[in-house]
Amino acid sequence: MELFFLCVLILTMIIALTSGFPVAFALPGSAILTISLAALCGYLFAGDSSAYFAEGGPWQWLNAGVTNFRSIYWNVERDTLIAIPLFIFMGIMLQRSKIAEDLLVSMARLFGPVPGGLGISVIIVGALLAATTGIVGATVIAMGMISLPAMLKNNYSKSLATGTICASGTLGQIIPPSIVLIILADQLSSAADQASTIRKAAYRTATGEFSMPSSLDITSASAGDMFMGAIIPGMILVSLYIVYILAVALLKPGSAPPVGQNDKYDKTFIITMLWSLIPPLMLIFAVLGSILLGVATVNQAGAIGAVGAIFMGSYRLHRGERFRFLPALIGLISTIVILGLLSVWQLNIKSIQSDAEAMGLVLAAIAVSTMIVALIWAIVRIHRVDNTLHEVMTATVKTTSMVFIILIGAAMLTSSFRAFGGEELVKHFLTSMPGGFWTQFIVVMVVIFILGFFLDFIEIAVVVVPIVAPILLSATDANVTAVWLGVMIGINMQTSFLTPPFGFALFYLRGVASAAVKTLDIYKGVIPFISLQLLTLLIVGLVPPLVNYLPNRTFLTSENAPPPMNPRLQSCIDEQQIRSYLAPDNSLFTEVERMENLDMTFLPENYRDDLIQSYEAIKKITTLVTNIKEAELALKTYETEYASLHHQVRDIQSAQQRATTRIEQLKQDIKRIQGENQPEMTQVNQLKSQITDAEQEIDRLQKLIPDDWSERHEKFIDLTKSHTQAVNRYHNNSDTAYETISKIAKTLQQYDEYETLKTDLLGLKEVIGREDPDSAITQIQKTENAVASIEGTSRIKSALYKARKALKSEIPDRDKGQEQLNHALELYQQQFPWREAGYKQLSPALNAFELALRQNVGLRQQPKLETAMAKKIAVCLSSHKNISLSF
Repeated sequence: MELFFLCVLILTMIIALTSGFPVAFALPGSAILTISLAALCGYLFAGDSSAYFAEGGPWQWLNAGVTNFRSIYWNVERDTLIAIPLFIFMGIMLQRSKIAEDLLVSMARLFGPVPGGLGISVIIVGALLAATTGIVGATVIAMGMISLPAMLKNNYSKSLATGTICASGTLGQIIPPSIVLIILADQLSSAADQASTIRKAAYRTATGEFSMPSSLDITSASAGDMFMGAIIPGMILVSLYIVYILAVALLKPGSAPPVGQNDKYDKTFIITMLWSLIPPLMLIFAVLGSILLGVATVNQAGAIGAVGAIFMGSYRLHRGERFRFLPALIGLISTIVILGLLSVWQLNIKSIQSDAEAMGLVLAAIAVSTMIVALIWAIVRIHRVDNTLHEVMTATVKTTSMVFIILIGAAMLTSSFRAFGGEELVKHFLTSMPGGFWTQFIVVMVVIFILGFFLDFIEIAVVVVPIVAPILLSATDANVTAVWLGVMIGINMQTSFLTPPFGFALFYLRGVASAAVKTLDIYKGVIPFISLQLLTLLIVGLVPPLVNYLPNRTFLTSENAPPPMNPRLQSCIDEQQIRSYLAPDNSLFTEVERMENLDMTFLPENYRDDLIQSYEAIKKITTLVTNIKEAELALKTYETEYASLHHQVRDIQSAQQRATTRIEQLKQDIKRIQGENQPEMTQVNQLKSQITDAEQEIDRLQKLIPDDWSERHEKFIDLTKSHTQAVNRYHNNSDTAYETISKIAKTLQQYDEYETLKTDLLGLKEVIGREDPDSAITQIQKTENAVASIEGTSRIKSALYKARKALKSEIPDRDKGQEQLNHALELYQQQFPWREAGYKQLSPALNAFELALRQNVGLRQQPKLETAMAKKIAVCLSSHKNISLSF
């Protein structure tokens, strides 16, 4: 019966949507009606309102939608959706202030004389508007009203002209900042958590271990990651559009002829062009650049964009020349001043330590106040011109409300889908398909593409993605990133604006196009561009680094980058280092021999032995990395013959697990029926028969497992352990060698600090002998801290501690304090000769050697990767790796 009500739910939703019922009410309405119907039928026919639910009861699932929405979207730590109204406001403000219109006219004048130039200008302007407005309707309508008449007047093919305008208008869905990317990031964040739980359970079932290595876990996708991941695919799509228009213009000159221009490319033309182009580009850099550089979060970048749009709108809408640019100019100068002050001081009121920092804070406060005054001026100006501010705010509230109401409705619909076992049904359907992840992924992409013919991108994002994303992300045979999956879904959903019969871009253009343009012309025009979108989808699918590289590179080069010791980075770091160690031009071992020939006789014996052992450890690295390569080769060779057996057995075991779960559910149903006043014994016997069938199925599946499975699996585990042990030996050897060299190099480098200790230690004699015990204890403690900051002085510190302790007793023992101080001086004098000799004779070479080791032997001990290495590791991490044999 659960399956019946699941079909009722889907059918109700389809009828509601296709009948034109508002989406915001169709989604939750379908859920409420179906849950209520299932509860009523359960009460009437089974005596239990929860009888026809896969799990739980009607009240639980009616509350689940709102509860899930509250827990997901009202969480302080998950404020991604705050950026949506900010970017919507920015886009509407730029559209209403006619910045977009100026840009389109200028680009058309620039590219007009080129074959297909008008079409190319529309694509370029569409890309620029996508990076500023991101609103499809506004972009398509604006360009349809401005460029379509010009294109038709200059004998452009109707289908090419309309297709170009529609396609360029949809670029805002994939080129950041994009509302759909923000929504996808939010949905995928929750999906990644669910996928991580699924993967951990699978690992525990497969290995028996409760803790899964973090390197096998799934990383969530933030809106900033989605923005960075979508930049390169967006540029690829723009390039394909331009290449297509150029190809049509060259192969069919009559379809896209060049446009003769009366404009002269003189100084006036260049100034006009730059004036219409530079402000939008500055806004794009301020919004996206602040995210890419790690200066601002997505929400903060949205605020930057909204403020920038206000300043741009204020000078564009101003009807006089006097003071036209003053608010924007004041805002720009204030921003430059604030950035300049931030580059000099840490402007934190809690950490002011000097008069200069206090002055910097005052100047920053003045600059911020000036910025606020300029912003208020700009807001008032926009409000006075045709009530523009009121219109923009109203449109922003309407659009934002629509998005959030749909999100609430989708949360309720998703909950009801789970109530009737729909999620488990989809999961079973996808995971049981042959071909693993890629078959599942292709099926999901086809379904999303087909749904795009009928549904809006928001409906697809909030209804379909939460159901399928956890399944796809948890797949271990591809181990795709959430960012890559989100961008792929985003590109696919972009087609929903172009696919007949309900493509919104088609409706937008139809509303502003003249009667000379037939609807069929628009449909014919978008088909090549849909094909180019699908081609982009294929390219990005085959080359994951196009999406993953920028987020990885930005993260690894940021201030919050993980240290090289991070388990997720180890395999890539090892790969780079092993390659460099085995390179014929590696000079590391020559440097070791040079260091061994240096005079070290003046060092204490333990230091000398430690250095010799470290040099020997570095020379062993070649052998250790060779062992790693041999173990890796043996493992990979065996994997080729073992992989098919592993997947075969794991599939059988998964089927057994599903049968076991089914048995548990049937047993619970029997208990529920037997607990009723008049149990239906016929139904109980049917359930028991199903349990017997499931147990027989488990036995049948067990016989399908090959007899040599255990033996071959144990061999795989042994080879994996051998490889892991070889890697660990290499890590331990390198880490120990570097730590020793670094410690001794630091010890010798601190000679100047050590030398100054003598004055402090001698001064304590007078302090202990004459000053008040409390004062003496304070000064000893200060000297003790100075000693502790120097390597190799633990015994001196211990003697000072005993001297301080002698003075802290009830009866201060000054004689014992002097005795311990003398002992500290004696220990100090013993170390001084070899420290002085080491500093002068060995320290320069040892410091240079330690510095060279930081990027190879000692890389794991560094706080973060250098930029050059970070870029290489980002490339390595950007490819998807099959980890299914670990499960």
